[in-house]
This record gives sequence, C-alpha cells and structure tokens, in this order.
Amino acid sequence: MAFSDSFFDKVKRKTNVDKDTILSLAKKLQDGNMKDENTLREVIRDISHMTGREVSVEKEQKIIDTVMNDNVPKDLDKFI
Repeated sequence: MAFSDSFFDKVKRKTNVDKDTILSLAKKLQDGNMKDENTLREVIRDISHMTGREVSVEKEQKIIDTVMNDNVPKDLDKFI
C-alpha cells in the first residue's frame, strides 16, 4: 500500500511526526512479528513517545487485542 505525501502531511499536522520517522517505524513493523505481544507493546510505546501522547494500560491492551484478532481497518487514511 502506497501512501501519498498528503497522507504524511496530515499525520504530521496531527501528531508532529515526520515522514522519515513514520517510514522508520514502518520498517520496524515490517521486520517485527506483529503477532507477538511484546513487539506490539514496544511499537505502541514507541508511537506514544513519538507523539507525546500517553496510552493507558487499558487502551494498550485494546490495541493489542485488535491487532492480534486481525480487526485493524484496511483504509487507515480515513482515520487520520
């Protein structure tokens, strides 16, 4: 899935995270096992740190459950 520069611009405006950081995180995600709970926790914490937004333990678990159960939306652009 290819993302346009406008997608990255939207993300940066909302999160202050630039395209290079996003691509670096994407590489980490691609190289990691996204069905491994520890990997998911690490990624969630990295994103939380990057964006300066705290993620509660409950929300972290909900994200992990969503990913582990393959309930992630396919069209992320609509959520940005």
